[in-house]
Amino acid sequence: MKRKNTRTKKPSTKQTKRSNLLGGINSPADLRALNKNDLPFLASELREYMIDVVSTTGGHLASSLGTVELTIALHYCFDTPTDKLIWDVGHQAYAHKILTGRRDAFPSLRQFSGISGFPRTAESEYDHLTTGHAATSISAGLGMAIARDLKKEKFAVVSIIGDGSLGSGLAFEGLNNLGAHQDTAMTVVLNDNEMSISKNVGALSRYLTRVITDTRYNRIKRDVWELMGRMPHVGKRLRTLVHDVDDALKHFLIPGKLFEDMGLRYFGPVDGHNLREMIEVFKFVREHGKGPALVHVITRKGKGYSFAENNATKYHGIGTFSIDTGDAPKASKKTPSYSEIMGTTLAEIGAKHKQVVAISAAMPDGTGLVHFRDAFPDRFFDVGIAEGHAVTFAAGLAAQGLKPVVAIYSTFLQRAYDQIVHDVALDGRNVVFCLDRAGLVGEDGPTHHGSFDISYVRHLPGVTIMAPADENELRDMLYTAVVSCDGPVFVRYPRGGGRGIELSQSLQSLEVPVPRTVVEGTEGVIVSLGDTYALAGQALALLGKRGMHFSHVDARFAKPLDSAFYGSLFDTYRYIVTMESNALAGGFGSSILELAARQNKSPRVLQFGYPDLFVPHGSVLRLHESLGLTPPAIADRIAAFAGARQAAGRANR
Repeated sequence: MKRKNTRTKKPSTKQTKRSNLLGGINSPADLRALNKNDLPFLASELREYMIDVVSTTGGHLASSLGTVELTIALHYCFDTPTDKLIWDVGHQAYAHKILTGRRDAFPSLRQFSGISGFPRTAESEYDHLTTGHAATSISAGLGMAIARDLKKEKFAVVSIIGDGSLGSGLAFEGLNNLGAHQDTAMTVVLNDNEMSISKNVGALSRYLTRVITDTRYNRIKRDVWELMGRMPHVGKRLRTLVHDVDDALKHFLIPGKLFEDMGLRYFGPVDGHNLREMIEVFKFVREHGKGPALVHVITRKGKGYSFAENNATKYHGIGTFSIDTGDAPKASKKTPSYSEIMGTTLAEIGAKHKQVVAISAAMPDGTGLVHFRDAFPDRFFDVGIAEGHAVTFAAGLAAQGLKPVVAIYSTFLQRAYDQIVHDVALDGRNVVFCLDRAGLVGEDGPTHHGSFDISYVRHLPGVTIMAPADENELRDMLYTAVVSCDGPVFVRYPRGGGRGIELSQSLQSLEVPVPRTVVEGTEGVIVSLGDTYALAGQALALLGKRGMHFSHVDARFAKPLDSAFYGSLFDTYRYIVTMESNALAGGFGSSILELAARQNKSPRVLQFGYPDLFVPHGSVLRLHESLGLTPPAIADRIAAFAGARQAAGRANR
């Protein structure tokens, strides 16, 4: 069968002669040694390599394909790593990784013990900020630039940020502060792959950019300005007039006037796939920039791979796929994800409860809110990458009697901690938070694991925290949160598919905060929270084969705790084991120990969860193995724990 050409056009005879340019690039210094005419061919090779690797590892493909030429131009013009390139989020940085000495390691992308899918300072001297959350690059870049000036050092600082990230409040805080430092040389590159700029305005603005980067123009402008300053009577008025006319023209002609008003010199829009144009602009900015500047670059997501160009959302983050067809391998059995269950259930609830509204922070597809959005578009709000605003916006909706449901990944909700405390919890606002991707998420690593949400929410007064053991519990918990609870409610659930059980046709309100006893035993009890339910069941079966009969309790609630229920456990069982997909520090197990202390009881408790470290990237199974969270490892630890206690008891008799 003839292979379909879904990538960039096949190389010409001339290009074939320049093949394997990428094989000679071991650092940006090798890149800078190339002739500019070779760079488009290098870009083609980079894309081919990136597509080949990501098709087998999965990853964030579309954004990185769109920044190939931009990455080449930046490393070609700036003396990296002395000059600092700071990537926002890191979805755009695969070409950066390949060009900075990680070409041979790139096939280990996102694999356990391999290279990260995001910039990591521990991984390379070319990565100056560990990043995985949006909108951090400008603030961090400004800090580095100010430190450079205070230490009287010489290097350039370039922060690359996407147009989606620019909508975040942190990005505007950084821009606002940057504009106040007019003597600080720093460049912001706005990678714009979404805005629609008309051809006429874009062409004219590009022309103006070419004009203002021309050294002759700038020399003439400087000479004329100085000449007017020497004219005693009319010079001041002429300078004011020139400024006013220049300002008016920029407002009318230049789409970047907002940035000019904030104190940044604006260049653009620049074609992000035209290497010569970008090199011209970046060299000018590096050599002649005296203060803050913003270069507006237009790119296309998925550039060079037709499937990714036509469906950038699908290829933003994708698993393994066929290069020829763009299709992912078909699963033998499709189990609906927890995100999907949440989304369809919320739409079901919303049909009967008109006060329910839904809020997303730029992730309606990932969180499953597309179902609610499509059913009730006037009650759905996507606020962009602005988690803090999403939370306080929800507080305002709740203040007026609506029932806001905010669906945000656990790791991203960390960005809105103060808003949760100050705007929701303090006033007891009835906002429902759906914490998607709670627990380990796998290959995206420590910036994306939902390891801390119980710890950073549990200590807040008046909150309710639920975690379902299966799909039906998620449905019932969401229903309970919406129709039966007061105050802030957090429902946490993992990434991926559920247990595959048959969904109930009706929704019921759970009794808060009563746990559910699943299995009765005699020697001890395993109390599992949320998605550790299945793991606990497997460990329980292994213990049974050893003649150790433990009870199993599905906790359901991390807060509040049923004091009477747990008090009975403390009195009944010699050994209590807690299991959670959260950091042990401040987590569910800690709450059990705290409750026991308040009741003046001293149960023997063994906790399973995440240790006091940032869990690395890799498949969830591989990570569980490394953390000792597989059923055999758990059973072994419980057996040793109970056996040691029994031996100690016999010795004391």
